[in-house]
Amino acid sequence: MQRLHLVFGGELVTPSKNQFRNVDDIHIVGIFPDYASAFDAWKEWAQKTVDNAHMRYYIAHLHRLRDEEAAASPTEELT
Repeated sequence: MQRLHLVFGGELVTPSKNQFRNVDDIHIVGIFPDYASAFDAWKEWAQKTVDNAHMRYYIAHLHRLRDEEAAASPTEELT
């Protein structure tokens, strides 16, 4: 089974919340066929923007949109 993942990021209003400052400026890194390649892309962009505390990159588990029976990962449970 293919497990697609989306890597995206952008500038947040405040580092303590997951609200983007401008949705039109969200950077779509790409869609990846597995978690490992998505993680590598996420890590690359997270490291490129490490000096900006307002920048955040995320991995979205697109395959879970197709399979609503799949349990949430621990990162999805974070507030």
